[in-house]
Amino acid sequence: MSGESDCTRTSPSAGSPSDSELLPDRPKYVCTLSPDLVTKAREELQEKPEWRLRDVQALRDMVCKDYPSLGTCLDDAFLLRFLRARKFDYDRALQLLVNYHTCRRTWPEVFSNLKPSAIKPVLESGFVTVLPHRDPQGRHVVCIRPDRWTPSNYPITENIRAIYLTLEKLIQSEETQVNGIVILADYKGVSLSKASHFGPFVAKKVIGILQDGFPIRIKAVNIINEPRIFKGIFAIIKPFLKEKIANRFFLHGCDLNSLHQNIPPVILPEEYGGTAGKLDISAWNELLLASEEDFLHDFSELVLPCDSSPHDLLVFV
Repeated sequence: MSGESDCTRTSPSAGSPSDSELLPDRPKYVCTLSPDLVTKAREELQEKPEWRLRDVQALRDMVCKDYPSLGTCLDDAFLLRFLRARKFDYDRALQLLVNYHTCRRTWPEVFSNLKPSAIKPVLESGFVTVLPHRDPQGRHVVCIRPDRWTPSNYPITENIRAIYLTLEKLIQSEETQVNGIVILADYKGVSLSKASHFGPFVAKKVIGILQDGFPIRIKAVNIINEPRIFKGIFAIIKPFLKEKIANRFFLHGCDLNSLHQNIPPVILPEEYGGTAGKLDISAWNELLLASEEDFLHDFSELVLPCDSSPHDLLVFV
């Protein structure tokens, strides 16, 4: 576990098959990390390739023992996301996995019928997109533009659904699991009436998901063009932020030079003083919408609980 020697980690029991080993064969994990990223994962996440599958099996055994009816995917690649997000601390990875499913079950307005085609209007508005180029640290930049949202068209929960699906798509990449992501939020033109939709209830829910309910590493949140009312918005958000995350917020105002110290102009669109051409949302939209089957598989597939026979299936939606 994080902060302990590898010899003190809980290992899968030897001598008898675990509950999860009795389940049908799962897809075999094949590492797609480059040698440099393998080294980075070892140094930053405590991930040792020679023990990777042992660690995954340990987490799988813990799920089967402590949460046999969780109804989660138990594939190596899926569980590995949670281990990486918590630096291979088994207990914290397990709690993150449980939180992930709890969030999905307790907020039906966001998680019911969650698939790309269902949030197509949000994607077409340009509210959220991903820049085509990664930053020098290999991190994708998620661009959020609240001014593109018209509240009379659909509720704020549709925007949250679009952000969540964007993160789900990004986290499929092992490179992103290791490097994390950067957020660029442009608050230009956000009025008080629009900001009022993001009240304490929504703020607490969203922050809870991003901090404790989703296996992604948010390395920086860059706020640009924030109006004076943003101080009020941030006052709503800040009580729910952990100190580590709060310290990763950077408020740039209208100062593009300040933004460029965090995100280089070479990967930014012209709208933000960059040299990467006009901001084009079509490529990301096409990629996400073409991934419909991935999300049907991830979110609607019949999943076998640890204590079930191959004939007893649990649906997790």
